[in-house]
Order: sequence, then structure tokens, then C-alpha cells
Amino acid sequence: MATCLRLQRCGAPRLRPALPGHGLRPRAGCWAPRPAELRAYAPGLGALPEALLRTDSFVGGRWLPAAATFPVLDPASGAELGRVADCGAPEARAAVRAAYDAFCSWRGFSAKERSSVLRKWYDLMIQNKDDLARIITAESGKPLKEAQGEVLYSAHFLEWFSEEARRVYGDVISTPAKEKRALVLKQPLGVAAVITPWNFPSAMITRKVGAALAAGCTVVVKPAEDTPFSALALAELALRAGVPPGVYNVVPCSRQKAKVVGEALCTDPLVSKISFTGSTATGKVLLHYAADSVKRVSMELGGLAPFIVFDSADVDQAVAGAMASKFRNSGQTCVCSNRFLVQRGVHDAFVAKLAEAMSTHLRVGHGLEERTTQGPLINEKAVEKVEKHVRDALSKGATVVTGGKRHRLGRNFFEPTLLSHVTQDMLCSHEETFGPLAPVIKFDTEEEAVAIANATDVGLAGYFYSRDPAQIWRVAERLEVGMVGVNEGLISSVECPFGGVKQSGLGREGSKYGIDEYLEVKYVCFGGL
Repeated sequence: MATCLRLQRCGAPRLRPALPGHGLRPRAGCWAPRPAELRAYAPGLGALPEALLRTDSFVGGRWLPAAATFPVLDPASGAELGRVADCGAPEARAAVRAAYDAFCSWRGFSAKERSSVLRKWYDLMIQNKDDLARIITAESGKPLKEAQGEVLYSAHFLEWFSEEARRVYGDVISTPAKEKRALVLKQPLGVAAVITPWNFPSAMITRKVGAALAAGCTVVVKPAEDTPFSALALAELALRAGVPPGVYNVVPCSRQKAKVVGEALCTDPLVSKISFTGSTATGKVLLHYAADSVKRVSMELGGLAPFIVFDSADVDQAVAGAMASKFRNSGQTCVCSNRFLVQRGVHDAFVAKLAEAMSTHLRVGHGLEERTTQGPLINEKAVEKVEKHVRDALSKGATVVTGGKRHRLGRNFFEPTLLSHVTQDMLCSHEETFGPLAPVIKFDTEEEAVAIANATDVGLAGYFYSRDPAQIWRVAERLEVGMVGVNEGLISSVECPFGGVKQSGLGREGSKYGIDEYLEVKYVCFGGL
């Protein structure tokens, strides 16, 4: 019998095992005759950290309930983890007002003072890294080891921007007039509305918020409805770190209220900046909202990452890169490889070795299982999309090498899947799957591969494997993406700029460039000297 994570609102949130009979049940249409049971956990293994669990909104340094609540579910079992404040437009506007009031004082903090506050927040994340990871696994389903990695990645953005806060430099410009001097100042924009996704519920917040706070901005965060506990845990740590009231605010809401809350945040005249990570379709809606008041925007939107393996590649190295790039978080990352383009000379060897690696190294299960490398997809809709892509590909001539159906665990679990004989007219070739599906397209020439890779209206990340130096330079420069991995499947780093081209977004996050997204450039002319 599975032991599910559940929260109770009775003073501090507490957990209790699921009631008998509340485990996984067979689902109509599954390929397996009956779902397997998730392993029962030892007592205490599923317990989440009470000290970091919060269920109210966080506005102006206070925990505030809302008139309604919404459930947060464990994607592996469907068990209710807890109920969280379901904020609406009034609560969003109140959070903006709190952030605006706080901005008037926060912008006056010295760079060193802001740096110290961010550093304390980072230190607390490191001290509580195991508890934060368990929260991520519970609400997003990702394996615990990956969640632990995300917490470190997330914390390092606070560390990085605590250092960058003291490196916001202006300029002195020589003018042709002897009696004049020209200065360039960099000043904080104001209140930033931050809207984040569920697949990295901690790191996508700190990557934005760290830069904003370092620059002197204040923020209102609307976390994804699937994963609000991570944002609220960060708020608890921000409070302990001495982040002043109103500087960091969190307004969780249900999927039903997401549109009105997003609109309220993006149209409020007190908001100067919008930062969003999510789908291209939603990004376009938010851009329309921002246009009316000409707000600054950062958008990290959808991708369709190509993964190209040339004949000159080290096939074993390419397979290792493919495993890292494709199957992290069960394929639910915006930079996951979505299309595998493999040159004819190494195609068969690559497919065979990738299938073997998938069979050997991928283990599907609950994220708290020690051996799990592939957790559930976030919800039923996500599973249905993977099924749709597989079904479409098979109907058009693709072949299943391994996987291809829902996993025997049922619910939101799907088998890691490898398809061969894939063509460009299949959905998986031109739609982002966001799941554990690796479709392989065979090609003949470098020009053909680059043309296929660029034949899309998005361009976030791209990967290719080659040992030909001239080819490496050519392809790296010709790929129409914002980030390129050459003989490398994992490219994200706090020190490097993250972002895309075409309809994959606007602006860059992380790195020394990330803080510029929250700064205004002001020119000052001194005359009469």
C-alpha cells in the first residue's frame, strides 16, 4: 500500500498517511492490465518539514489567508498534499501596493546592504536544502536527487546576485564641450511581477528574484498552481533572512484564477517590469497586457531543442549527452532535447546504444524512491500530450524502439520512449512534447541537419556532437537558438546567460547580464562647469 503525503491545516501544517484504499487505481485505456503499487515508505520518510510549510499568501511581510483555498496534489499518487490560499485580483493588487511601498525604501539600501540580505537568504537555503528538496519532490514529482540539485542551483542564484549587487557600474562620458560632464547612472526599475512555472519551482524564482532584489527592485511572485509550496518556503526563509516586508511577496492561486491574477499583475500601473517563464502562447497574452502601459518584459518561453549527432561524433559521448539532456525531470524542461537528428553513418549505432542506456539507467517510480530517475509527469494533461505525439508518430510510420505507453504504475507515469523512422511531418518534430519521448530523425548532410533544426519559430537551446573543429564553428554559429551545447548535454549555469531567440523569449537571465533586466539607464549632463 502506498503511503501518500498529506497536509493538515491545524496550527502548523502536519502530515498523515493516506487512508487505506486511496492508492493508485487502474485507469481505462492503460496498456498495462493493472497498475503496480508504489513502494510503501518507512515511517517518517514521507514527512515534509513543518517549519517550511506555509499555506497562506505572503504579502508585506505577513502571512495572509484568502477567502478560498485550492488543493495541491502529489502528481505520483494523486493524494492531496494540502490546501493553499486561492488569491484573486484584489489580493494581487494589494501585493503590488505592498511591493511599491517597500520599493521606496529598498531602493535606498546600499548595494552592500542588499548584498548582505541576499547572502543570508542563500545561507538559509543551504542550511535547509534537504527540506526544500523534499517539498519540490512532493509537489512536482521530480526525483529527490534532482530536487536536491535544483535547490543548490536555486540557492546559487541568490549567492551570484548577492555578489552582482555590488557590481552595478555607471559610466563617465567625455563630451566635446569643456564646460560639461556626462554621467550614466543605473537605477532600479521598480516593482517586478514574477510569474513562474512548475517544473523548476524554486530555481525559476531565485533566478528572477535574485537579480531583481540585487538591483533594488521589489517583487510579487505568482507561482504555478501545481507547485506553490516551494515559493512559500522561500518566503519563510526570506523572512528569517531579514528581507524587509514587502520586498518579496507571494500570491498563489488556482488554475481557475490564474488568468485574472496574471492580468491584474501585468496591467497594474505600479508594476514596472514583468518576468515570465512558461509557454509561448501565455507569453504572448502577457505581452499584450504589458503593451498598454509599455512595461519592461523578460520572457523565457517554449523551446523545441534539436540534438544533432554528426558522423564525426563520439557516439558514446553523444548517448551520454542525450540521456542527460532528454530525461532530466522526465523530459519536462524547456531546454530538453525534443528532436534527435542523427547522421546516416552513425544512426543505427546511436539508436541501439541509446536504447541500451535507457534500459540500463532509467528507473520509473515515486520521486522519494532512492533508485528513481524518472518521476511522474505533472498531471494527466501532460501524459495525454505524450500519448498524442506517440500515437501520431506511429500512425505516420515511426517505430517504437522502447517504451511507447503509460507505465504500469499508472496515473501520471509514462515509459521513457525511443522512436525511430521519425519524419518532419510528425507532431513530435514540430511541437514541444515536454515528456520522456526521444524521436530520432535520420539525415544525410550538415546543411540538411541545420535546415531541419532551424525550421521552427522558436529557438531556445540546441545541441550537437562533432569532433570536426571547422564543423563545430559553422554549426554553432548557424543554429538559430539562444544557447548551444557543443559535445555537452547540460548547459545551464548561474554564471551564463539563459534565454532564447525568435518566439522563445526576450531578455536574458542569470549571468552578469541578468541584473540589467531590472535596471534603467539614466543619462545625467552637468553643465556650467
